[in-house]
Amino acid sequence: MKQISDDDGADVLRAMQDTPLKAIQMLWVNLIMDTLASLALATEPPTEELLNRKPYGRNMPLISRTMFKNILGHFVYQLTVVLSLLFAGRNSWSSL
Repeated sequence: MKQISDDDGADVLRAMQDTPLKAIQMLWVNLIMDTLASLALATEPPTEELLNRKPYGRNMPLISRTMFKNILGHFVYQLTVVLSLLFAGRNSWSSL
């Protein structure tokens, strides 16, 4: 069994000081992410048709076919941009 020494407390304190994000930074990240999520939910105005429709059943898929197509399209677009910046970005931006 290992004895607890004064050095163990210093190791824990050192580890806490070397964290990648401090508490205040995490609060800011949380605030920004929650704000963006709220804006995403608030962008579609309620219509009478939307408010009067019946709820979806329990067995209905969570992601519809249209949503899946949009997600797949965004994935391909973002992958193309990231890979082009990764492999061709140095050549195209080196003259600046």
